[in-house]
Amino acid sequence: MSLGSTDKRILDLLQRDARMTNQTLADETGISPSPCWRKVRKLEEDGVIQGYRAVLDRKKIGLGVMVFVRVTIDSHSEADARKFEQEVSDLSNVVACYSIGGDADFLLQVVAADLDAYADFAMTVIRRLPGIKEMQSMFVLKEIKALAAWPVEK
Repeated sequence: MSLGSTDKRILDLLQRDARMTNQTLADETGISPSPCWRKVRKLEEDGVIQGYRAVLDRKKIGLGVMVFVRVTIDSHSEADARKFEQEVSDLSNVVACYSIGGDADFLLQVVAADLDAYADFAMTVIRRLPGIKEMQSMFVLKEIKALAAWPVEK
């Protein structure tokens, strides 16, 4: 899909403030409100904009620990990988999961209230996922730059 410069500007602005009114968005992009609204609707219909949400401070909602977990699974069959992916997708403490190349198969991003809660989750939930061969936890000491928005080239 090819995005025009106005589409890219709209995406950039909405990532910064999804509550921006259509009038403000139109003013910021230099087009009138009706074409702006139509462009936003098209971006939504095409799946470029997948939704809108509030960005929360994880620490203020009681999630003081963030951990990246590298996971290696026993079997690399498509069925086993899909089973692992499905089980991980159902875990609310796993906020992101990526299939990766290299010396591990998956990278999980996990949040927990504290170290004890993470330890309990790791041992009673992650370790018991189907096909887990090995896991390595890497604890976030300081969050320097979290994902706030995807870079949209203008």
